[in-house]
Formats: sequence, structure tokens, C-alpha cells
Amino acid sequence: MAADNNAARRSASGVRMKSTANQFDPKDAVWRPASANDIDAIARSAKIIHPDLPERPEVFAEKLSPFPSGCYVLVRHEEVIGYGLSHPWNLNCIPPLDSFLKGIPGDADCLYVHDVAVLPDVRGHGSAARYVDLIEECARKIGVDFLVLVSVYNTQRLWALYGFEVVNGSELDIKLRSYGPTAKYMIRSLKSP
Repeated sequence: MAADNNAARRSASGVRMKSTANQFDPKDAVWRPASANDIDAIARSAKIIHPDLPERPEVFAEKLSPFPSGCYVLVRHEEVIGYGLSHPWNLNCIPPLDSFLKGIPGDADCLYVHDVAVLPDVRGHGSAARYVDLIEECARKIGVDFLVLVSVYNTQRLWALYGFEVVNGSELDIKLRSYGPTAKYMIRSLKSP
């Protein structure tokens, strides 16, 4: 679906979506706090960005509900062109894809980046770096020392640029199955050296 970045696309709901190629000025895009009103746009974006890793809109809504301060949308002229969802969690515990959290653990020791995704036409302008800065600040405010994520689609090199390191283990491999064959669990320590 993302192969023809310059052509107009149709969302999963059949709504025509304009191509943003050749029209993107990175200064126009800003991360703002996500709200319940953004769930449909997040779900539409996810269907474009992650067609092989589907999640229901109500799962996205449930990720936003317990920890809104870790959830953002990337907007350009009020159009959602990306999103980032994160929440407190426990190290080495990976929530299965398309599943409900059923609450935040009281002993959370990390900020889990459930997803950060930017539409293909507007990638490469530092949006991911700006989101990582936001969640690092968020993690420090809640007193956790680690950011964690599951890298999909062979993006571990991208996340390594932001200080994330791959962690391996047979238990982790079992937990990663719902994220696809290229999934890697990655951790970034926020502790001072």
C-alpha cells in the first residue's frame, strides 16, 4: 500500500487521502497530545503503515486512556500524519499485539513505546527523534530509567541511532511472535553513566 508514495491513496474506509509528497515542510509538523478524537485517524494511519500488524481502534483507545501523557499525534495543518503511543510498563514484559492492557502496573519500571509511526510520504525529517525527546522527558517525569520498544520491519538500526539496544532471549522471542518475524525487543537506559 505504501509503495506508490506519490499517488493518491484510499484509506481502509475508502476515504480518499491526499498524498503529501513534495508538499511537506518539516516545520509544519508538530507533535501534540493525542485525544480520544484522534483514534479514527490513528487507526487509519496504522492500516497504511502496519498492514501486516493490524490492531483494532478500541485497542488504540485503550492505550490512550490510562496514560495520555505518553500519547501524541504528529499533525500538519490539523491532518494527522503520524502517532506515538507509550505507557508505563515492566521491563521484559511485552504486551501481545492487538491486546488490551487492563491497566498500568503499579511497579512499572520503564516507559513502553507501543508504537511510533509516521506516514511514508513524510518520513526522514526528524519526527521520530522529536517523539523520542518527548517520551524521554515523560519517562523522567514519572521516575523510570528505561525506554523500551519492539522494533518491527527491520527498523532496529533506526532505533539504535536514538540509543536503543537489542535484547535477546528465548522468553522474549516467544513474546515477540505476534509482532512478526523481524521483531526485536530494544531498551534504552536513561540512567546517567
